[in-house]
Amino acid sequence: MSDNHRSPDRAVGLARTPANASPEDKISELSAAPAPPKPQPGKKTAKVRPGDRIFKNLTTGAGIFVVALIALIGIFLLVQAIPALKADKVGFLTSRAWSTGDPTNLSFGILDLLEVTVTTSLVALVLAMPVSLGIALFLTQYAPKKLARAFAYVIDLLAAVPSIIFGLWGILVLAPAIEPFSQWINSTFSWFPLLAPGNVAPSVRGTIFTAGIVLAVMLLPIITSLTKEVFERTPTPHVEAALALGATRWEVIRTTVLPFGKAGYIGASMLGLGRALGETIALAVILLIPQGRNFDWSIFDGGATFASKIAANYSEFNNATSAGAYIAAGLVLFLLTFVVNFAARAIVGEKKGD
Repeated sequence: MSDNHRSPDRAVGLARTPANASPEDKISELSAAPAPPKPQPGKKTAKVRPGDRIFKNLTTGAGIFVVALIALIGIFLLVQAIPALKADKVGFLTSRAWSTGDPTNLSFGILDLLEVTVTTSLVALVLAMPVSLGIALFLTQYAPKKLARAFAYVIDLLAAVPSIIFGLWGILVLAPAIEPFSQWINSTFSWFPLLAPGNVAPSVRGTIFTAGIVLAVMLLPIITSLTKEVFERTPTPHVEAALALGATRWEVIRTTVLPFGKAGYIGASMLGLGRALGETIALAVILLIPQGRNFDWSIFDGGATFASKIAANYSEFNNATSAGAYIAAGLVLFLLTFVVNFAARAIVGEKKGD
């Protein structure tokens, strides 16, 4: 290295070393020379621009506003539900009774609503997840770009169809079409409790099974779109390395695409579950699931979900106490959706950590 590139301290050290000194002495002299001063980490060298400060404050305020809005919604539901909960003559969390016509004699419990809501959403999720995964893999790994773009537009259009249209299609078109198949499953696998005859037998049209299929179709755009976006972000060097090692297309998917997009796929599915729990059921399931006796843990049962119960009895909201019973049910649905979203965030965070 030339003298122009030597630090002043090292140059002084070399000047003090005799010319006829051995290489070991020169190395020891260089190592003994003081190191150049390091910049102090506490001092800021870059000045924060006003635009960056304004944007940071706006984004922080938006985040705080969303959290505050959710908290206010929860507080509102709780305040409105307290009078009805005090007047309830049965266990709110353990009873299946629902009688809110007389404000002076309220008897309501959400156990049956909770079971039907969770079962319907899980049936929809079980049906939608594998179909969405297959569509996302086809669009990102197999289909030509032009076909994939057009096909993706068609999938996204399903999200624009109103829930009431899906409900009418389900009860008028889908339910009669799949009735022979439903009866075959019901009779062949009746020994399995989940597929046993339901509380609306012998009819198998307006059941949790039919409603789950309709909801699964409604969840396809959400899960497919998000999963497709994640799969498209798979690092190209990983894919090229697998192909260079002689991997087949399926082996590339199994070793690179699926491991990379697993967290996003699970998160998209949980987001779809959160939507199935409340938003879409209000208009779709109210047309699909007739009232029967209490829920018997069969997908061929009828019943009511939280959202369909609230929508079907909106006429009782003219009395504050009776309306409080439905608001209390809405509060449980609100908390259930919050728990599902929190679990989805935890799963995604854990997968990213792996």
